[in-house]
Formats: sequence, structure tokens, C-alpha cells
Amino acid sequence: MSTSIGAPAPEFTLKNQDQKEVKLSDFRGKKRVVLVFYPLDWSPTCTQEHACLVNGMKQFEQLEAQILGLSVDSAWSHKAYAEKMNIHYPLLADFQPRGAVGAKYGVYLDDKGITGRAIFIVDRNGNLAWQKIYDIPVVPDIGEVSKALAGVK
Repeated sequence: MSTSIGAPAPEFTLKNQDQKEVKLSDFRGKKRVVLVFYPLDWSPTCTQEHACLVNGMKQFEQLEAQILGLSVDSAWSHKAYAEKMNIHYPLLADFQPRGAVGAKYGVYLDDKGITGRAIFIVDRNGNLAWQKIYDIPVVPDIGEVSKALAGVK
């Protein structure tokens, strides 16, 4: 499934690193959402990406945005990774069925069994407002994401 700007963001419910269910619709009418799809916990590029997000949290909070990290890792892996990386935003386990949410957004790489690297911004109405797909070894420019987020109502 492909996603297009202005269309409703595909809904999902996934468990976070604390085994609590998180629904995309939980944020509707409240906050913009930055969906950060990444291949795997513990990999070098993903670790750099999350370090940038952790360091930029004030920016995202000032922009009234909620970051949600998504990968095919289990909630248990996410818990250990979040503790090690000092991550305080939800890391969601797109684990069973593997990559189902990533597939809804068109970023699950079936041949590799992982989610590609991509960032989607969902506006307060639940519509896709911005998206960018990255090569797996590329660390996204968090400044670019913040700038895009600032332009989303």
C-alpha cells in the first residue's frame, strides 16, 4: 500500500517497550505525530538516528509533536534498547504479524524481513502531512524533519 500526502494515515495499534498498547488515533486532535520507521534496534545507523532524536526532543516537544519509533523488533528488545539509549518516547513493536504496519505505510522490506528507514508526519486530524524514505545506511536529518513539522498545522 502506498501513502499520499493529505490522505488519512493508516491506523494501527501496537505495543510499546512497556507492553502498553499505543494507537495512532490516541493522538488525533491533540498532537502531530512523527512516525520514525527504522530497521532494527542496536544497529549502528539506527543508534545514531535515535541519539539525534533524543538530543532533539525539546524541539519536538515545543512543536507539540509525539515521536513514535517503529521497527520489527519485539517489545522486549525495545525495552532494553530504550533503557540503554535513554529513549523516553514509545518504541512500537511491529513484530506480529511481522512488519504489518510498515507494509501499510509501504516501507516493509519483505525480502529482508525488516522495515526500511522512513519518517512520516501525521497532522492533528490524522492525515499524512509529510514523508521521506531514506536509504538504510543514511541517518535522517532531524533538522529537516523539525522544519517540515513546523510547517504542519
